[in-house]
Order: sequence, then C-alpha cells, then structure tokens
Amino acid sequence: MSNAPDGTTFPEQAIDLVARVDQDRWGSVRPSLYETARVISAAPWLPGEARRIGYLIDAQAPDGSWGDGPEPYRLLPTLSGVEAALAVLRRGAVSGDVRARLASAATRGLTALRALPPNGPWPDTAAAELLVPALVSKVNEHLALATDEVPGLADGALADRLAIPGGYHEGAPAHVAARYEARGTLPVKLHHTFEGIAGHIPRTLIPQVDGLLGSSPAATAAWAASHTPAAVKQAVANLEPVARRYDGLFPEAAPIRVFERLWVAAALARAGLPAATLPTIRGWVDEIYDPEGVRGAPGLMTDADDTAMAVLVASLVGRPYGAGPLDAFHNGSHFDCYVGEDTGSVTANAHALQALVSCSRRLPSEDGIDDPRADKLCDWLIGQQSTEGHWPDKWHASPYYATERCVRALAQYGGHRASAAVAGAAAWTADTQRDDGSWGVWGGTAEETAYAVKILLAAAPPAPTPRQVRALGRAEAYLEAVREAGTEHPALWHDKTLYAPDAMIEAEILGAREMLRVRHL
Repeated sequence: MSNAPDGTTFPEQAIDLVARVDQDRWGSVRPSLYETARVISAAPWLPGEARRIGYLIDAQAPDGSWGDGPEPYRLLPTLSGVEAALAVLRRGAVSGDVRARLASAATRGLTALRALPPNGPWPDTAAAELLVPALVSKVNEHLALATDEVPGLADGALADRLAIPGGYHEGAPAHVAARYEARGTLPVKLHHTFEGIAGHIPRTLIPQVDGLLGSSPAATAAWAASHTPAAVKQAVANLEPVARRYDGLFPEAAPIRVFERLWVAAALARAGLPAATLPTIRGWVDEIYDPEGVRGAPGLMTDADDTAMAVLVASLVGRPYGAGPLDAFHNGSHFDCYVGEDTGSVTANAHALQALVSCSRRLPSEDGIDDPRADKLCDWLIGQQSTEGHWPDKWHASPYYATERCVRALAQYGGHRASAAVAGAAAWTADTQRDDGSWGVWGGTAEETAYAVKILLAAAPPAPTPRQVRALGRAEAYLEAVREAGTEHPALWHDKTLYAPDAMIEAEILGAREMLRVRHL
C-alpha cells in the first residue's frame, strides 16, 4: 500500500508516487517463484544461489504447491519449484540439511501436482503451452535418474512419471522449435519465454542479446546454459544487477519501467494529475514515445497496448505526439497486440480507443474521432462483452480490470450505440459487490474495488442511481479500512504466472479514492 502518512492529500500522495516511480529504474514488482526457480535450475554459476534456494524452500505452501492464486494457477510455478529442487539435488553441492529440505519440498511438490485437476481448466498465461510440457519433461528426466543420482527420491510416488496435464501436448516445444528451424529464424515473441524451447533450438537460431533476453531472467539463464561459455559471463553481468534490486531473487520481467510509468500516469490522470507531476510525466513520455511503436520492456516486441498507452498519456499531459504508431497494429476490425498474436486483448483495444479519442480531441487536425477505425473498434469491444455484462482479458485474472477499461472507453466514445453495454456492465458490477463493500474475483481486494468504483462512476447517467450511491459508499469505507490495514496486494496480473505491479495498483486505488472523495463536493 501507499508509503504516504495518514492525512496526506491526493496531490501529495500522487506527487510522492510519481517521484518513487521515477527514481526506480527496475519497477515495483515482487520476485517470481517461477522465474527464480528457473534461474536456480539453469544458472548454478550465478552468485547468490544459497539465497534463492532458501527462498524456494520457504515459499512453498503447506499443501506442497508454489505460486499465487487458485489451484490452476499453481501448475506452472509448482512444476518450476519441483524441477529446481530436483536439479539442485542432482548437482549435490548443498549441505545435508538443505538436501533433506529440498528432498521434502520436491516430494510434497510432486504430490501437489498429482492432486491438481487433470484437465484444468488452465489460465491463459504467457506461453503456457510451451512452458508446461517443457517442465514436465524435465521433471520426468530427473525422476528417471533419481535412483542413481538422488538416492531416496525414487521410492513411492516419486517413481512415477508426471502425466502431461489435459489440454497440453508433450511435443509442443519440439514442434514449435522445428517450425522456426525450417524458417531459419526465431521470432522475438519467443524470446521472453525462451526457456520453454531452449532444449530444442539449434545453435544457429539462438539469438544474440544485449541485456536480458526478452526482459526475462529465466530466458536469459536458459540462453546462457545452451549457448557458449562466453555467454555465461555475459549473463552474469546482466543478471546480477537485477538480483541486487530484488534481494537476490528475480521478477518475470525486468525492467518494467515503461509499462509501470504509463499505467501509473494514466491511472492518476483519471482523478487529475497534480501540476507538480507534469514535468516528470512529460519527461517519461518524451523518453517512451516511439513513432515505430512502444515495447513494454527491453527485448520485447513492440505492442499495441503499450503504444496506445504512450499515445494516451502523451495526449493527457499535452505532448505533441499523434496516434500514428498505432497504425501498424490495426487488422481491419481492431488492434492486434503484436504481430503473430493468437488471442486478442480487449484491454489493449480499449486503451487504443481511448488513445484515438483523446488524441483527436487534442490534435483535431489528425484523423481520430471520425476515423472509421474508432467506430469498428467500438463495435468490436461491444461484441466481446459476456452475456453477464463483464469483459474478460488475457492480461489480468480479474474481469473487473478489463470491464473498467472497456466501460471507460465506451462511455467516452460509444454514445447511444454503447449505452446498453455500459449499463449492463454497471448492473453486473453492482450485483457482484461483496458484503464488506469490496469486489474481487477470488476474494475482495482493494485493486478490484478501485476498478469497480470507476465502472460505476463512468457508467452513471448523469448521476449514480440510489443503488450505486449505496454501493459507492460501502466501497469508500472498505478502501479506507484496507488503507489503514496496509494489506499487501494479491497477484492478479498475467505474465508466465501471476504477479502484482504494486505502483500501478497503488495508482489505481489512489485515483479511485480521490474520485470517491470529490463526488461529495
């Protein structure tokens, strides 16, 4: 939660948050169990392994699993934790006490994996179709050799191979690698999850890197392990600064400076950016905006989501940049996040619609609010709404995030054609408030409550209904109680596993609390 003392105003807290984000060159996310375990497995040459092994052991849940969220989300991090534990045990370079704890962790982790529902359904996280079968294969390789190399691990349940979970295919990593070997190139979109195919990629396709491969410590460690000895030295130089920032551990992407700054600025702007923050945010925009498209982190592909947010924030803070960078992502009806995308994103398209409208109002000489792309995009977003009234999206576990983005965009632009969709979303939101005044897909959270508040305020025509007024009052009390308690934000955002971008979440909550406050004025 916020570091600001009680009693400080919204401008004071916003100024403090922008300053903290500006001073952090990496980003305020917590370490990833999945990513850290991948580094343990692939990079025994990286200093600080004892710290990471201790974290692996201590982070295991009582049921033997690893990770955040409900059971299906724990499949990938638990596979990663089990494989890392077995890899360390096979290397044998740990003390007897650590060895016993790792053996226990591996045993309990395997039991937890076998207790998962065999057919999911599994979440749509990044490249899970490659990462899951690759890790199952690695775990089974360890188990096949456990009798000789890890005495005591081959009895009982540990002797049985793990089955490939329903919906995944054992040969997927090899199949994808063969496809790109035939083409003679490996696309950038596979760099971030390179560890999933590293064992199948021929040396001629291993990419050259400057910094972390695909912004991922796990991908970088796998790259070094499958490359040349010189690559290990390069990987150490690139991984050690990240480890220093995250106390010897690793997040799933580093740095997230672009992503974090754009989302923080946009969230605060909804409630009104204090004048003192404008020079800093304008500096961010000048650094981030790129006429060729914006990438969320170094080594990633340019994408429509970050590009749209750069265009939007530029417009909101008065920078003279147009919506041209979005052109490359338009597919005729809506915007693809990136070239080669498998599933579309409603939040990326909601951001694009906001950017087109805001930019056209700021720069009326440009094509924008009368651009037929905006009309088609409005229709596409309406068509993606569920029958219950909400929107789901692949970048976030909670429908409140996607619904807030879509409602905001449609309320700004859609007019009468979107009125039914907006009203349906508001009704769904009001219907799903919890008894304590919160909202949440798995349990009430301040983050999701902030989104719900913004849905109701954006959808209110021209003022909230009595039912919405009551809901907003309960939400205001809940957010105040959570602020005083200082509760940690649960991980709800999708990458390879769940993560929590704390500064961005804090900006959303801070903005919602201010919007609730000023509605009384």
